[in-house]
Amino acid sequence: MTMTPQSAYEELLARARKQALLGSCSAVLGWDEQTYMPAGGATLRGDQMALLAGLQHEQATHPRIGELLAITAGSSLAADPRSDAAANIRELDRDYKRRLRLPQALVEELARTTSLAQSEWVIARSKNDFVRFKPWLEKIFELKRQESACLRSATEGGSAYDPLLDEYEPGAQASVLVTLFQTLKAELVPLVQTVVERTRGSAGEAVLKRLYPRDRQRIFAEAVAAGVGFDFTRGRLDETAHPFCSGFGPGDCRITTRFDDHHFNDAFFGVLHEVGHGLYEQGLEPARFGSPLGEAVSLGVHESQSRLWENAVGRGRPFWGYWHPLARRIFHEALGGVSLDAFLAAVNHVEPSLIRVQADEATYNLHIIIRFELERALLEGDLLVDDLPAAWSERYAALLGVVPKTDAEGCLQDIHWSAGLIGYFPTYTLGNLYAARLFKQARHDLGDLDSSFAAGDFSPLLTWLRGKIHRHGRRYPPAQLIDQAAGPASLVESLRQKYQELFGV
Repeated sequence: MTMTPQSAYEELLARARKQALLGSCSAVLGWDEQTYMPAGGATLRGDQMALLAGLQHEQATHPRIGELLAITAGSSLAADPRSDAAANIRELDRDYKRRLRLPQALVEELARTTSLAQSEWVIARSKNDFVRFKPWLEKIFELKRQESACLRSATEGGSAYDPLLDEYEPGAQASVLVTLFQTLKAELVPLVQTVVERTRGSAGEAVLKRLYPRDRQRIFAEAVAAGVGFDFTRGRLDETAHPFCSGFGPGDCRITTRFDDHHFNDAFFGVLHEVGHGLYEQGLEPARFGSPLGEAVSLGVHESQSRLWENAVGRGRPFWGYWHPLARRIFHEALGGVSLDAFLAAVNHVEPSLIRVQADEATYNLHIIIRFELERALLEGDLLVDDLPAAWSERYAALLGVVPKTDAEGCLQDIHWSAGLIGYFPTYTLGNLYAARLFKQARHDLGDLDSSFAAGDFSPLLTWLRGKIHRHGRRYPPAQLIDQAAGPASLVESLRQKYQELFGV
């Protein structure tokens, strides 16, 4: 009996959902590894992750998927490119062809190695021991070179970096990012210098380094997270060495942070950042789980959500006009005599620093540009892992004027390379650029957002983002989705305006 395109499409979606369920199992284990797993479980966890990766790869590359795609791709289901079916078929075909190029043995080895490497990274970072982590980093970059070579076999030209970048931001190219980042660097460096000169001698962040007991930090952070829309009946907050968000599927989204009793910014804005990711995950349509229309379109767009809530909303006067009184009550010893103006100046303080996740808005992208340049050099063989600490210090000295005293505050500070996330870092800056456009458009479309925020009502913005971004899944390529949602806007101009209002720059 001949299979109809509709029945083929239904089987295709059923298979995709099974793959997604396997992926969610891996995500649960990955979350557990970073939160509650005892150190002694690292080897077993590596084997578990490799097994699941292999099973997922087997399902994702099964010949039956190719048969189903052949039936559906040329059918009436795909005739209208704007239809749900056409979008799902297009994206499933893209995923299938990409995965077919990767040997299962390589997929399993990457899963095993990165699981073990993340555990080793935690220890190496805590002990400031780059030598301990170096062989793991060398192995990961070698495996990622193999992955890139497999994926490039079906492409023409381009950088070895491009296939890895494409996994996180479909359609992006390293050559375009180089030009974009050079322009951004040329604008940001003098802006940072100007703001630093103007604010020299001010109190800076001192007020944020008073005593903020971590139990109270958690109470406040959860109150704000719920206040902006994060649903704790479908999510939770836990502690980890490096904050992240994991969306396992409908009804289960985990966010994490790390607390420091003497650094309010670290945990609070880390939570708000991960809440932005969580709101995106919770905004995906549950009925479409397992299909491309039920998945986030890219990490750049994902980062646009986290950076929008963290910075455009969370460092603004209207936001703190509502939350500052509660903060003063909860942290009465630290903030009892601190005015709203003084607090705003502190949370928007600009100063070149060493730690990316603690960086201010103006310097943050300079941290990303450094990582982008270094990981490309490592991948393409222009930089040896042995020379990474020195190269890191040289770039920080040149671009930010600071030099790490230890590797823990230098090249060991991020988890990304231990997790094999080569090509991930640029999406943070793309997210910042997207966020500037989205927030400007939301202000235009929604009118007086400041009054809503000052009254503690963040639902108009969240509803707008649900309609413009979340509900579409992967229906459109990332750049097209943003172009449809928002007009042009300059991140640097928005920063200049903010610093003019705050510091008279």
